[in-house]
Amino acid sequence: MYADFRWPNWAQTAELQLEVLSQRPPAGVAARKTPIVFAHGAFMGAWSWQAHFLDYFARHGFHAVAPSFRGHGGSEGFERLDSAGINDYVNDLSTVIDGLDGPPPILVGHSMGALVAQRYMERAPVAAAVLMAPVPPHGLMPSTLRMLVSDPMLYLQFGMMQFFGPDSMDTEVAQRAVFSKSAAEQDLSGYAERVQRESQRALWDMNVHARGRPTLCRADCPMHVIAGGEDALFSESETRAVAHVWDASWETVPGLAHALMIEPGWQRAADAVIGWLDRQALA
Repeated sequence: MYADFRWPNWAQTAELQLEVLSQRPPAGVAARKTPIVFAHGAFMGAWSWQAHFLDYFARHGFHAVAPSFRGHGGSEGFERLDSAGINDYVNDLSTVIDGLDGPPPILVGHSMGALVAQRYMERAPVAAAVLMAPVPPHGLMPSTLRMLVSDPMLYLQFGMMQFFGPDSMDTEVAQRAVFSKSAAEQDLSGYAERVQRESQRALWDMNVHARGRPTLCRADCPMHVIAGGEDALFSESETRAVAHVWDASWETVPGLAHALMIEPGWQRAADAVIGWLDRQALA
């Protein structure tokens, strides 16, 4: 355990406290000057990065930071969750970044968090951005309709979880949605205990306001899109479309599904992020 291993820390917005998980490099590891901030996806929280990524990136020299957006994880605001939209999550991310020392951070966003990262980049500069399994520019509707046709039970289970809570969702069905077949049952059960409802307003925003707007960004920055080769939610063409919007590079990690950072092969996804950053001579 690291000497400065402290979590959660807290960030205070005008309305509520946000859970912030963070980890610095251990003794003997050269610290990189640029912090890296992870933005979680829908139905999750900062815990999704705590499982593997925070420790791994700290051991590679990063000050790694992961907030839970309002109403998620250990952050306040769950009782007002459905009133929170993507811009509210962007405000949360901005509050956390404003409290960091050093240069503008590297942003890594997963799924919904990738859209939050794009929206943040319309407001403030970042050193670089990596979008993992990002929400497609045309929103969630095509993937939702595809799920309804190809796997109606999965579609039904998602609806039940959203309206009745995660206890109503079958673990085996959930695996098809966000995990590859190699995910261990024990891991699935542990993650299922932490999965939660998502804001109805945020889900709506991901349908009608899902396209990034690079022209609004304050400065150009390197950007990379990473997709899971077995992602059942977003297809290769959909994640490539995000890369096209931003004129970003793109790669897929074979064998991984939507939840790249907590899959059994999560290290390959982490190495893809670090490898791309190193090739850009960043951090």
